[in-house]
Amino acid sequence: MLLDKYPHLTTNDVKPAIMGESGVDVKLSEIARRTFPYAIECKNQESLSIWSALKQCEENSHIEKLTPMLIFKRNHSHTYIVLKMDDFIKLLR
Repeated sequence: MLLDKYPHLTTNDVKPAIMGESGVDVKLSEIARRTFPYAIECKNQESLSIWSALKQCEENSHIEKLTPMLIFKRNHSHTYIVLKMDDFIKLLR
């Protein structure tokens, strides 16, 4: 979806993390970080501890110096995104 939204980015700019790899779930190049400055944590779980997932997301975002973004879903459901309220308001400007 990011590559569709930002056609100047390539698969070298936006890469999924390898299963079990520590850190953010979507690895971004420097140009991708300037375009999309979010540290993405992805969860596909039937039962999700939202607070635990947010803690992991915030810790990784601090390391990456990016805005934390939690993306989650479960089987047969929509996909949702969680942002801090301040970060959401910045998007509206």
